[in-house]
Amino acid sequence: MDDEPLKEWAERRDSKIGRLRAVPIVSGDGPKASHLHPDAPRAIERWNGHTWEPYGFVANLAEAKALLHPETNEPPPTPTGPVPKPLGSGRHRKTQPPTSDGGGPAQR
Repeated sequence: MDDEPLKEWAERRDSKIGRLRAVPIVSGDGPKASHLHPDAPRAIERWNGHTWEPYGFVANLAEAKALLHPETNEPPPTPTGPVPKPLGSGRHRKTQPPTSDGGGPAQR
């Protein structure tokens, strides 16, 4: 059998405790995908290891994304030091001098 040991399963399950998710609050039994109702309020739920429990509320998808993924709201780090030169100076990138007859690149 290829059953996973109980200890490994429990560690994997416990690593997800505290994870948050946003669920749109919309009426009806239709789909609740975030891209369908970006302006709808969201219920924030937290995984406790057994079930999703209420954690908070936000006004729309943008606020939910800011809460769930705060690292994407930070500006990218600014590089320090000298700017590296691009790699490669292949022959195909060099300009060729014009030929004496006024045509294109010199033929070899």
